[in-house]
Amino acid sequence: MSATPITVLGLETSCDETAAAIVRLTPDDAQASGVRGDILSNVVLSQIELHAPYGGVVPELAARAHIDHLDRLVADALAEAGCKLEEMDAIAATAGPGLIGGVLIGLTTGKALALACGAPFYGINHLEGHALTARLTHDVAFPYLLLLVSGGHCQLCRVDGVGDYALLGTTRDDAVGEAFDKAAKLLGLGYPGGPEIEARAARGDSSRFALPRPLIGHDDSGCDFSFSGLKTALRQRAIEMQPISETDICDLAAGFQAAIADCLTDRCRVAIKEFSPSAKDTGRLIVAGGVAANQFLRHALDGVAVEAGFTLTVPPPALCTDNAAMIAWAGAERLHIGSAADAGLAAPARARWPLSENAL
Repeated sequence: MSATPITVLGLETSCDETAAAIVRLTPDDAQASGVRGDILSNVVLSQIELHAPYGGVVPELAARAHIDHLDRLVADALAEAGCKLEEMDAIAATAGPGLIGGVLIGLTTGKALALACGAPFYGINHLEGHALTARLTHDVAFPYLLLLVSGGHCQLCRVDGVGDYALLGTTRDDAVGEAFDKAAKLLGLGYPGGPEIEARAARGDSSRFALPRPLIGHDDSGCDFSFSGLKTALRQRAIEMQPISETDICDLAAGFQAAIADCLTDRCRVAIKEFSPSAKDTGRLIVAGGVAANQFLRHALDGVAVEAGFTLTVPPPALCTDNAAMIAWAGAERLHIGSAADAGLAAPARARWPLSENAL
């Protein structure tokens, strides 16, 4: 295990953000986690405006944008951090899961930079980046319960260490962020759908429409999620109400968001029982991923944590959405514990890569 500070350059190109960042991990016995994290730079270029006219991400356009901007963002990240490439202890880039074209661009660039500066290369699982972010932003020790909610992922995991993840439950259909995007499109709102639904819901009456809560009360469903039936119910209500008013949209958005909150909190209660830390008051629930930026959902999940004697920890909004700081941090964590650079320069790009298959 490294006893000296570790500085890592990270790249993220798995979907519709092009990002580069530099983080430093410093061993620190005064921390419960044993490490302290510092973000020296974190540069993110969002592609929202590029994809908004299409109501979703267009993979080919996303890949071309990564090619156009990634080199400049790397230079910007180094300049902001006041570092030189040859000073990096490692280079890390997302190797999956994600849109394969974008993943290939970041992965290839990262490998080239590692060769150029003679540093080890880490192909990072994007989900591991989210899973470990709370250790970068907060003093979080293992183990902890993770709720990962984003545009492409929805799962509950037990995190026992770097590379040690146990899947407790996942979605059987849509991810939460995907459900928000589809709901927004059904209601004629913009992209991305999560912020649009949250804004309308703040002005709506969630009790006006009775929307289903899929899998709640089904003992055989464990910690799994399902949102496709909820989305279909929303569509039926919207069709029945045509022509639909702004008040109707706000009330439907509020009802939809409340249903999502009930589903997430119910599954978390089940997962907390399965998690069973040795001392309940030391339990910690981490919420990560873009959907974690939703304040209504965060408040609901905080209530579940308090009820169970757990502490809720959520990274800052800028580190909930896709970013390169989390990728650099995952690389730093692996280097710190003495993990070999996995497949190194032979690391493949993966469209699918379950977190539970990411063992050291």
